[in-house]
Amino acid sequence: MPAAAPDSAPYESPEWHPAFEEYCETIFELAEDDLDVIQARIADRLAISRPAVSEMIRRMQAEGLVEEGRGAIRLTPKGRSLAETVVRRHRLAERFLTDMLGLSWADAHQEAGKWEHVISPAVEDAMMRVLKQPTTCPHGNPIPGSDYEPPDMTPLGDLAVGQGFVVQRIPEELEFASGMLKFLEASRVTPGATGEVTARSPDGTLTLNVEGDAVGLSNYATERILVTAAAAPS
Repeated sequence: MPAAAPDSAPYESPEWHPAFEEYCETIFELAEDDLDVIQARIADRLAISRPAVSEMIRRMQAEGLVEEGRGAIRLTPKGRSLAETVVRRHRLAERFLTDMLGLSWADAHQEAGKWEHVISPAVEDAMMRVLKQPTTCPHGNPIPGSDYEPPDMTPLGDLAVGQGFVVQRIPEELEFASGMLKFLEASRVTPGATGEVTARSPDGTLTLNVEGDAVGLSNYATERILVTAAAAPS
């Protein structure tokens, strides 16, 4: 791996091995979703062994990318800069793949995981221009460095029966749940979609009316999908 740039230089992803990028991205996204960033959670997200995570965290500490205390892992300013670069390129790639090439959410998410490591600054700038300066990925998650202004959001599961809503964000945690992106896209539970909570089961499952269709979602999903409250569709 080429030597990392000194602290005063910008941290562009080509200077780092993809493994460092992947870990910084994962730590950033876990923290973004308000999850405790611990080694076990990183291992689960990346589907690798905990000893492998422990060894990688030691290497990242030596490179000045992370710090660890009381079991929690945090990005240093250097690590956060790298993470934001990778996350920005991933979400920009997702936007390009869905908006320009017509890929599904699930396929775009997988492909963007490859693109994020090879997009150059010049290509990144060109994609931003062609896409007219997007502020979020297709799932509503903010693109770092954009002019994103978060609306006043609440978890879908907090709404009462009869309450209307507009979908805003599908957090990264759900993007890694098997089959979830495909189901949500097919059910039109996508940013900008309007709906109404029509029923709540004892186990927390919600029945929704989304764009005129009935959709059932488990409490795992509804606790994480972020919406803005709105009048129920007429």
